[in-house]
Amino acid sequence: MPPRDVRAAGAVVTRKGGDVLLVHRPRYDDWSFPKGKVDPGEHVVTAAIREVAEETGLDVRLGPPLPGQRYGLTSGRTKAVSYWTARVIGDDDVSRYAVNNEIDEVAWVAWDKAREVLTYDRDRQTLDDAGPLRRKTRALVVLRHGHARSRKAWRDDDRRRPLLKPGGVQAEKLIPLLAAFDVTAVHTSSSTRCLDTVAPYAHTTGWPLVAHDCLSEEGATLEEVVDLVDDLLEEPDGSVLCSHRPVLPTVLDAVGVTGDVRLEPGEMLVVHHRKGRIVALERHLP
Repeated sequence: MPPRDVRAAGAVVTRKGGDVLLVHRPRYDDWSFPKGKVDPGEHVVTAAIREVAEETGLDVRLGPPLPGQRYGLTSGRTKAVSYWTARVIGDDDVSRYAVNNEIDEVAWVAWDKAREVLTYDRDRQTLDDAGPLRRKTRALVVLRHGHARSRKAWRDDDRRRPLLKPGGVQAEKLIPLLAAFDVTAVHTSSSTRCLDTVAPYAHTTGWPLVAHDCLSEEGATLEEVVDLVDDLLEEPDGSVLCSHRPVLPTVLDAVGVTGDVRLEPGEMLVVHHRKGRIVALERHLP
């Protein structure tokens, strides 16, 4: 059988003024974007955050995804790299980074100069891909609750139907994914299975959790769902909205997502938006 791809993840990190973050690897004597291999069992989204932190010392949050890269290695395997745009949270000073054998220089480079500094054509193409997406966006994460007890096996009020153990595992795995997209407000159906899907994130981060009857299967109305979504799209920060399969089409219509989007239990659709316009969409299972 052919060897499996080497999976990697990274980010094109930018800041006000048009600078882009590049790293130099002495082993290859090349300049590139911060990136690295996805660890076994690691989600590609959290790998991107981790690799940027390890190679630059900076904490970032992800913006819209970029086209990936695929290229051959001398070993005969193929490397597949997932990239996002990203911005720094907090201080963006790289002068205190402890250089090492893997990364011996980290630098903010002017956007126009970056093409000259980058070593590989594939990275120049990624820079071009990132150009139209440099302006800051916000994320509205539309989330379906995790795996729950079946309706047939539950004889109590359906609003109290709990998550199964796999659903609880999904809820824990969602914590770094939601953080990666800078979610700072948690909105959910008031039903137990939705509350328990996002509660670990709210408890871990301290961000406020608001329960809405209008996001539940029993209480959802078109007008209230649209009003809530409109409010979230106007908020200056990222949000997550957790609801149920029958309610999600109304949510997605209100967001402006077209097409037949059917999320699996625990799956999230990240809507990157700016000034009322959808810039990019991506889907992730925890």
